[in-house]
Amino acid sequence: MTTMWLEVIFRYIHAMSSQPHRVAVLALDRVIPLDFAIPVQVFASSPYRVRVCAPRRAVRTTAGFGITANAGLPALAEADTIVVPGFAPHAAPVAPAVLDALRSAHAAGSRLVSICTGAFALAQAGLLDGRPATTHWQHAAELARDYPAVRVRPDVLYVDDGDVLTSAGVSSGIDLCLHIVRTDSGVAAARRIAQAIVAAPHREGNQAQYVQRPVGNEHDGPFAVLCGWIAGHLDADISLAELARRSAMSPRTFSRRFRDATGSTPMQWVLAARVNEARRLLEGDELSIDEIALRTGFGTALNLRVHFRQRLDTTPTAYRRTFRPQRRAAG
Repeated sequence: MTTMWLEVIFRYIHAMSSQPHRVAVLALDRVIPLDFAIPVQVFASSPYRVRVCAPRRAVRTTAGFGITANAGLPALAEADTIVVPGFAPHAAPVAPAVLDALRSAHAAGSRLVSICTGAFALAQAGLLDGRPATTHWQHAAELARDYPAVRVRPDVLYVDDGDVLTSAGVSSGIDLCLHIVRTDSGVAAARRIAQAIVAAPHREGNQAQYVQRPVGNEHDGPFAVLCGWIAGHLDADISLAELARRSAMSPRTFSRRFRDATGSTPMQWVLAARVNEARRLLEGDELSIDEIALRTGFGTALNLRVHFRQRLDTTPTAYRRTFRPQRRAAG
């Protein structure tokens, strides 16, 4: 075989091995614009080639403007990775043709990714059955209720289950897409894209969704006064017996009625209130972690760290570093 033919074969092999990774972003009707834009932007550079796919050429968004798809559902069969952004209403039935196309593509080896409520489309297709998955924290309980075969993880940024990956709400889609780039092409490639879009280069998937969740209703209801008292005395030694006494009930009756009213046990409510107050204080610079532990009833920094790790899967120091306002440079 001549040298010329060897060069031709080498160039062919090299070209085949460097084919771009084909990403299909599936825009369903009333797609959420930010969820849609994230994968389009992150995968806009080599080694990816992005196509916008949809059941129809014109797609409505939840913001009122439209998107024009450049491919239909058949393009899903050609994709290496399919991303399903969030859509509304997320509980609406997805067209059978879309579900069939997702199932077929996955069976043929495509990697499936959802952002935010896009997980509901994968769940409708049965592609999350038996798998861990997440979605926006506001809809996680609904996903678990409507699709009991899914192992919903409501408090994480994203879940990588190999060939099926899901993310929580909105900006966590950036974390998942950068995680995919890092997995496919390495840390340096993910860092370059993160710098270009001015995003954090790496957040672990099991990091908690930092959301302002209510720990109960302290403004009205049968326990409004008690909840207000708890919020003002988090540094005190609060016991179930003390709370029941203040409510003029036996501990058993008080526990039952409190749970009926708030959806939480009394001591779980107290713990959540303490963690939330610790979060608020950590977002400032005024107090040390030891002082915050005392003010919120945890007693010691170690005890605060233990409960922070259990509830938010991070440490007080890491939380403060992430969420306190940036100081302005002197000048």
